[in-house]
Amino acid sequence: MRRFVLILGALISLAAGVPAAAVASPQSALSGALTQGMQNAGGAGGAYVQDLTTGKALFSWVSNTGRLPASVEKLYTTSTALLRFGPSATLATRVLGSGSIDRHHVFHGIIWLKGGGDPTFGSAAFDRSAYGTGATVGQLADNLIRNTHVKSIQGRIVGDDTYFDSARGTPATGFGPDLTDVEGLLDALAYDRGFANFEGTIGQPRPALYAAQQFAGALQARGVKVTSNTAAYTGQAPKNAQWLATVRSPSISTLIRLTNTPSDNYLAEMLLKGIGAKFGGAGTTAAGAAVVRAELADGFGIHPQLNDGSGLSRSDYTSPVQIVSLLKQLSGNQDFVDSLAIGGETGTLQDEMNGTVAQGNCHGKTGTLHDVANLVGYCRARDGHTLAFAFLINGISATDYVHSVEGNQMAVAVANYNG
Repeated sequence: MRRFVLILGALISLAAGVPAAAVASPQSALSGALTQGMQNAGGAGGAYVQDLTTGKALFSWVSNTGRLPASVEKLYTTSTALLRFGPSATLATRVLGSGSIDRHHVFHGIIWLKGGGDPTFGSAAFDRSAYGTGATVGQLADNLIRNTHVKSIQGRIVGDDTYFDSARGTPATGFGPDLTDVEGLLDALAYDRGFANFEGTIGQPRPALYAAQQFAGALQARGVKVTSNTAAYTGQAPKNAQWLATVRSPSISTLIRLTNTPSDNYLAEMLLKGIGAKFGGAGTTAAGAAVVRAELADGFGIHPQLNDGSGLSRSDYTSPVQIVSLLKQLSGNQDFVDSLAIGGETGTLQDEMNGTVAQGNCHGKTGTLHDVANLVGYCRARDGHTLAFAFLINGISATDYVHSVEGNQMAVAVANYNG
């Protein structure tokens, strides 16, 4: 009888809401789920989760150790571009002239096609397919005709790509061209990303020349008389060349979305060179990386190791704490948040978190190399709080499996938090 009374008393206490040691707190439940996730992922990993509403750290697993970020690196590049250029800034491809237009609307002299590092410059068909937006050679030709009323060009059209250096690749490619990993040629006047065919399997041997030829063709298609050998040159426009026309890229806020949501290596590396050209004294990968490191140190108080813009380099290292620090400080920047993929809906997270509490509630950035699977971002938790998280898993072989663990188990646990 006494045993029955004790059991009944315990049941009544539980029903009345008296805390029991066996009932885990929300943070303990989250910690257990994430610990299991890290163990399931294997490899050498680190993780960190912080409640941005309260400032409380909810989970930490080797969180101050640097790991290969892979494409998570793009967050450093794009945040710097957003803050340095500004969200509404654009990148310009310009037409300059050394010469004059006579009363018959004939231009005599040299037309300079000056690249400004716009990664979207190219044909309307390519831009429509690749980005759904962009700056086209046809728009530039229309602008030139509208501004000058030119009907014929007696002289040269010269492609000028000197805003960037001549390296077409990144540190990971030995700075040589690589259409597979870099996904284009890093040229200030690249046309259709430097591809010589629509499929992107062949590169242009001389991107600036190719762009000049395409510009000449666009003018001819609009009735401007251009001789066959007019666009057979490359060079650097003189400082006193006169402005004639401009076509502008989509805004920086749009460009970082086109970079982060699908994880576009080419756009990240072009933005990095543009950062270097505008703010670092040279259109080089090294100059851009130096500006990014300075921005992260001065603006965010973090010091990751990086030498490229996309995360292809195996010399890049960052920790979960550094990533979450960036995410925390940018959580109120809507342009940055909107650049991330949405769980179960867009970009690299379209096929993760489907049908879970995380779908639509988590925004993130993936990172993948042959031995790396990372996921970082924000989740709106059940309690309405915003949680920032970073899961960096290196030294693995089954990247698809680890991404599934991160997206379908760990991110779901973060979104399910009800503190």
